[in-house]
Amino acid sequence: MPYVKTRDGTDLYVKDWGSGRPVILLHGWPLDADSWDDQAMALAEAGFRAIAYDRRGFGRSGQPWDGYNYDTLADDLADVMQAAGAENDATIVGFSMGGGEVARYMSRHDGKGVVAAGLISSVVPYMLQTDDNPHGVPESTFQQMRAGIREDRAKFFRHTFAPQFYGVGYISSPVSDDVLNWSTSLALMAGLKPTLACLDAFAYTDFRPDLAAFRVPTLVVHGTSDKTVPIDAAGRAAANGISQSQLVEYDGAPHGLNVTESERLTRDLLTFLGR
Repeated sequence: MPYVKTRDGTDLYVKDWGSGRPVILLHGWPLDADSWDDQAMALAEAGFRAIAYDRRGFGRSGQPWDGYNYDTLADDLADVMQAAGAENDATIVGFSMGGGEVARYMSRHDGKGVVAAGLISSVVPYMLQTDDNPHGVPESTFQQMRAGIREDRAKFFRHTFAPQFYGVGYISSPVSDDVLNWSTSLALMAGLKPTLACLDAFAYTDFRPDLAAFRVPTLVVHGTSDKTVPIDAAGRAAANGISQSQLVEYDGAPHGLNVTESERLTRDLLTFLGR
């Protein structure tokens, strides 16, 4: 490392900090592993081995044309765990889109080596609004996102997506303009194809059948004011479908609570992990 070659030859950039029980951190769309830095550093300082990697197509990883479905992304997670020697006593934690990789790994790879899991502001179990998922996000919202990205990707991420992601209002903001600019810079490191393909992946993948594969203690954290991934379609539904889940709701928190509620999230992760 810092690179792992997946089974289809894609190079993934991996950050491996500390030593001890492995905690693998999966980032959200459209960011990269750096978005986990605050939590990764705290985990390493607390005696854990924090492993975070850039999803294929994002950050410093390779940008192949194919492989942005959750089966392949779960295989990427398995390949990183194997290459890092983190196949035993591991905790896997997914933020936003990364929650889908956690869910699909648990079902597709039978949760191999995993003793605990975390879903933070996660898209699990189902984002799309349908007749049997009324609290989901309307398909028209995803269509508008695609159009905004195609028209002016930088403008979309800086002025539309990032403010909603962090709960920025007309009068007050929980983050600085610098955080919005930083998040935009991470988003623009991704390729256009993976950005759009992963948008489709988390928008249309139904993880409800994967919930039964969670047979380990699972921490579910979600903000009640998350306008990017609604808590009723995601956090609350996931906790309801996972037998050993613990739901922690952050009252009034937006989607990007790994930044806006960074210290609280770090404490909750360490408590869950037994520190």
